[in-house]
Amino acid sequence: MAKHGKKYLEALAKVEGEKLYPPSEAVALAKETSYSKFDATIEVHMRTGLDPRQADQQVRDVVVLPHGLGKTVRVLVFAQGDAATKAAEAGADYVADDEMINKIAAGWTDFDVTIATPDMMGKVGKLGRVLGPRSLMPNPKAGTVCPAEDLPRVINEAKAGRVEFRLDKTANIHVAIGKSSFDAQKLFENFAALMEAIKKARPTGAKGVYIKKISVAATMGPGVKVDPLQAMSISQEN
Repeated sequence: MAKHGKKYLEALAKVEGEKLYPPSEAVALAKETSYSKFDATIEVHMRTGLDPRQADQQVRDVVVLPHGLGKTVRVLVFAQGDAATKAAEAGADYVADDEMINKIAAGWTDFDVTIATPDMMGKVGKLGRVLGPRSLMPNPKAGTVCPAEDLPRVINEAKAGRVEFRLDKTANIHVAIGKSSFDAQKLFENFAALMEAIKKARPTGAKGVYIKKISVAATMGPGVKVDPLQAMSISQEN
């Protein structure tokens, strides 16, 4: 079993291990127990009652966090012609031409979000081995494959804090909701926005309990258990 350092143990001592905290308290405690020297990311981890092997029990959607993620988001857009011009005018950091597509194929991935127009997906599909493992492949379900007229909105949302979440192979969902430097209220409002999106994304094939367990934690910090019933009942107006 791995040994934990003094700072981690001091942070852990502030958390009641088996207590299910109200969402606002849990988020505030995750912030309080962040001890890293850098601005740690606050993450939400959810254990679902879904079966990832079933097509009708998949979860994949996006949420626009009201206070963003606290980082600069570099957006790359696959577009051509007028759509490429529109993407550049909307603030895309990169608009991929054939030269840049070849650069990506060789392993370059210095960007955080990719967006594509439908006519470019033939070329983008060939980049799957590079983009796929890094969760950078544009996807219609995530809203990152869109017509040219939607590019300004999607680019602005990506830069403002548009976050994708999805069910992994172990039936868990992991989502960042901000930085430890955020005040607790902003973190809670981001958490509330996420929970509303999670509720709306409940798949048609879900049976029984949808979200079984929830915890929040800062990077390297201890997990704080959240009362899942309270979490599923909050809204951004709370």
